[in-house]
Amino acid sequence: MSTQQASLPWTIETDRLSISEFNLEDATFILELLNEPDFIQNIADRGVRDVEAAEAYLRDGPLKSYATHGFGLYKVVLKPGGETIGMCGLIRRDSLDFPDLGYAFLARHHRCGYATEAGIAVLDDARRRGGVGRVVAITSLDNAGSMRVLENLGFCDDGVVIELPDYDTPSRYFINDP
Repeated sequence: MSTQQASLPWTIETDRLSISEFNLEDATFILELLNEPDFIQNIADRGVRDVEAAEAYLRDGPLKSYATHGFGLYKVVLKPGGETIGMCGLIRRDSLDFPDLGYAFLARHHRCGYATEAGIAVLDDARRRGGVGRVVAITSLDNAGSMRVLENLGFCDDGVVIELPDYDTPSRYFINDP
């Protein structure tokens, strides 16, 4: 893995993936991802139903986070073919004491190891480039696939169930220390 930092926008490269900042041109992809049944069931229904709402999601979410925190959710692209397949990155929530690892991938790309590969790269970059220490993660209580990814990334299940703003159901809490 290498991070190219010569000029923004930067890119994190893994064997199979290219990870970089979103821009407003990614709104069509965001519209697709946020309306997948798995996203709505396991993360939340963000109410994004058209390209304009997807642009607003990007402006108020990842793009604002890059400017405010120096990190955010990033676009994950398959190197062969250049298809955008998901997002992975850190989120700074007012309701959590530490940055939170988040990820979501199109259902047709589940169970390919992409979430783990992207998660390793994002965590490594956040620690090397951003000086980030402890990172937490949350999952819905019945999202076994996401829990396996977090375990593969070295997160420990804290056994805590928390209520978060903008989520209809409780979440399980995981911790990852450097």
